[in-house]
Formats: sequence, structure tokens, C-alpha cells
Amino acid sequence: MSSRAARGRKRKDKESRRVIDKFTLKTWYKVMAPEMFGGEQIAETPSSDPEYVVGRTLKSTLMDLTGDYKKMHVKITFKVQKVKGDNAVTDFNGHEYTRDYLRSMIRRRRTRIDGIFNVTTKDGARLRCSIIALTPFRCKSSHERGIREVMYDVITKRAERMPFDKHIMDLVTGKMATEIYKRAKKVHPIQNVDVWKSRVLNLPTMVLEPEAPKPAPAKEAPKEEAPVEKPAEVKT
Repeated sequence: MSSRAARGRKRKDKESRRVIDKFTLKTWYKVMAPEMFGGEQIAETPSSDPEYVVGRTLKSTLMDLTGDYKKMHVKITFKVQKVKGDNAVTDFNGHEYTRDYLRSMIRRRRTRIDGIFNVTTKDGARLRCSIIALTPFRCKSSHERGIREVMYDVITKRAERMPFDKHIMDLVTGKMATEIYKRAKKVHPIQNVDVWKSRVLNLPTMVLEPEAPKPAPAKEAPKEEAPVEKPAEVKT
């Protein structure tokens, strides 16, 4: 065998052993936010099979979703539930405040009151919520128990009356914390209250029918007055 033929054979062997980059064979899927957060694209993820996309989680900030710079410390976790075409549809999986923000809240000579509660929404979703309350000065243990009871009462009762989507928006936007603050300050002076973490245990199991608008009360037709008979004239 000539040297030229040997070199050609070696070249063919190297080409046959060349590794194919599997990353180039993957398809990019658009990760879509839930409808409660606008339903727009928030990221992209590659995968060779759409089944591998289901179950993936990703994080974003509430500032990126709403444009509110005051909410840059709120991190939201989404989880892919299904794939439609090249869109990966997600559901809310939890939220959490950044550690830097939590450290900035805590000061010396204050009392930190923590509460962790499991709640169930009106449509059957189950969540675990973590609440923190800070007082401007130290308080007694009886006050701590009273404030923790207020936390439990507010978050459980409001969750029972709300569907999953509305309950989540109350948690991440601070409406739930504001309601707890209004009631807890009657027990002891409060510096601030925050629902700083949540995690979805079970997604909604029931489909709620939209409430039908109440019919407007029918207006009663004005009653017609009976004609008044004039007394007959008497001739003298």
C-alpha cells in the first residue's frame, strides 16, 4: 500500500471518529409565564425531547415581570407543566425574598416573630407560607403568641375564600402582609410584616365556575291613581 493511500485511510478513520455536538441537535423552547403574570415569554430552554422540558424550574424577579423596581427583591419560581408546540407553559411554584433584603430588615433590640403555615385555597390548592413580623422594640412571649395567632387566622381564612391565582397575587404583591399588619398592631406595635416565602404543595384540584352577575332589581311600575269622582251638583 502506498503512503498516499495510507494517509487517506487514516483521514477517513479520523472523520468517522469525529464526535457530533449533540447541543446543535436540540430544539429551543420558549418558556411562558402563567396568565396571572402576563403570560409572556420569560426565558428559553434547549431540549432534544419535549418530555424532558416538563418539570424544569426557573427563577425570575417580580421586577422583571411587572416593571416595578420596588419588587426587585422578590424572586419567583416557575415550573414547566406542559409543552404546546415550541412553548413551555409554566405554573407558579413559589416565591422568596433575597437574603440581602431580609438582612436589611433585621435590627438589634427587636423581636422577630416567624410563622410557617399550610393553607388551602378555595379551588383546592395547598401552599406552605412563611411570614415574618418585626417589632420596633422587644415584646413579651404572650404578644408573640398573639401575633402568630393573627398570622394564622388571616392567611387561612383569606385563602379559603380565594382561588389560587388571586391568593398568589396577594402574597407576592404584599396585600396579605398589609392585612396581617393592620390586625397585629392591635396586639403590639409592629414595625413591618412580610410573607417572605411560599411553596406550592399541590396545584388546584377543582375548577371554579365564574360567578353569575346578580340581576338588577326590577323597577316597580308607578301605580295609576284612580280618578276622583266629583260630587254631583245639587240644584236648589
